[in-house]
Amino acid sequence: MIKPTLEYGALSTASDESLMSAITRRKQSALKELYNRYGTRLRSVIGNVVHEGADADDVLQEIMLQIWKEADHYSPKAGKPLGWVVTLARRRAIDRVRRRQAYCRAKDRFSEQLDQRPNGHFTISGNAEVSRVDMHSFLEKQLRRLPKQQREAIRLSFFKGLSHREIAQQTRTPLGTVKTRLELGLQKLTQQMRPLRQKI
Repeated sequence: MIKPTLEYGALSTASDESLMSAITRRKQSALKELYNRYGTRLRSVIGNVVHEGADADDVLQEIMLQIWKEADHYSPKAGKPLGWVVTLARRRAIDRVRRRQAYCRAKDRFSEQLDQRPNGHFTISGNAEVSRVDMHSFLEKQLRRLPKQQREAIRLSFFKGLSHREIAQQTRTPLGTVKTRLELGLQKLTQQMRPLRQKI
C-alpha cells in the first residue's frame, strides 16, 4: 500500500508519527515541524543534564541531525515519537557530560606533565633524569600524531593560552566543535603518555 504524502501546509496538523514517516522519506520540512513542536522541550531536557547553554545548543543540534539520520529506527511499537526523541536527547546529553568530565581529567593530567619541576628535570625510577627539553620533544612527537584540527586546538589552548571562545573565533569553528576537538585530542595524548607517567 502506498503511504499518503504530507503536503507542506498539512504538516502543522500532522501527527508525530506522520512526521517521523516523512522524515524517514527525507522531507526536511517535517524535521523543521518536529523541531518547532518540541525544540524548546528538548533543550530543557538537555539543559537539565549539561547545565551549560552552549553545550545544550550543540547537543540539540546533534539530536536533530541524529533524528534526520535515524528516523527509520523509530518504531511505533516502542511508544510515541516524543518519548523516543526525549530518550535520544537525554542519552546524548549524558554522553556530553561524560566527555566533558573525561576532558577535564585529561586536561589536568596533561597540565601536570607541562609543569616546571624545581630542578628543570623529570626524575624517572632509579637515578635517570629526563630534561624538560626531552619532555617537550616527546610531547611534540605525540602532538604530531593527532589529527590536524585536534592538534591545532591543543596548541592554541595550551601553548598560546587562548580560551575556547577565542579559538572558535580564530579558527572560525563552532564553539562546541572546538570543545570536542580538545576533548578528543587530550584523551589521545593522555593514552599516549600513560607509559611515561608510570615511570615518572
